[in-house]
Amino acid sequence: MSIQDGSTRGVEGITEADIANYLAQTPGFFERQAELLASVQLTSPHGQRAVSLQERQMEMLRERIKGLEHKIVEMIRHGQDNVAIADRLHRWTRAILLTAVPRTLPGVLLAQLQHEFMIPQAALRLWSLPAGFESDDFATPVSDDIQTFAASLTLPYCGLNTGFEAAGWLDMPGTVASMAMIPLRDVRREGAFGLLVLGSPDPTRYASDMGTEFLVRIGEVASAGLSRLLV
Repeated sequence: MSIQDGSTRGVEGITEADIANYLAQTPGFFERQAELLASVQLTSPHGQRAVSLQERQMEMLRERIKGLEHKIVEMIRHGQDNVAIADRLHRWTRAILLTAVPRTLPGVLLAQLQHEFMIPQAALRLWSLPAGFESDDFATPVSDDIQTFAASLTLPYCGLNTGFEAAGWLDMPGTVASMAMIPLRDVRREGAFGLLVLGSPDPTRYASDMGTEFLVRIGEVASAGLSRLLV
């Protein structure tokens, strides 16, 4: 039986799939027809030269191994990136815990956050604070809309800066192309008691379709630290 060139159906109605199935289900075929392996010639993908079936199999194995090596390298790189992020988060959290004076917490939190994670601009506002913080920038009154917006966020907001009121808290709001807004919550009360704002001139830094798991962790640590000001 023979297979016509360029066709998947033989002269007797046998298809290439039929032959492939037969070979797959008859593992002893090439043991009984060992000379066939040596006589089969295939075109190498790396040129027009003909190679034996064994050589072609070796080439395929090399390509598969090379692909696996690339995946391993990528996994190692991602692992190293994750370790670096964990180290930064650890240093930032440690700086918050070591801040003895609650009033200085917002400044330390923002400065260390920008330093560790290379954030161009960051700001925060807190409300429902006890008396005594009226002169602090972080206690500057905000609108009811901002408070309602923060309370409505179940996850951090990420997206383009379309003129949000909170963008005005940043040092250079005119240069901010994308923003992340993270609500600050206290487990002892409902709603939000503040909003953490991150800004970047890169419109893709805080894209609307990005994952927010890490920003959620940032919000949780920031909320836990800043809740000391509510006491």
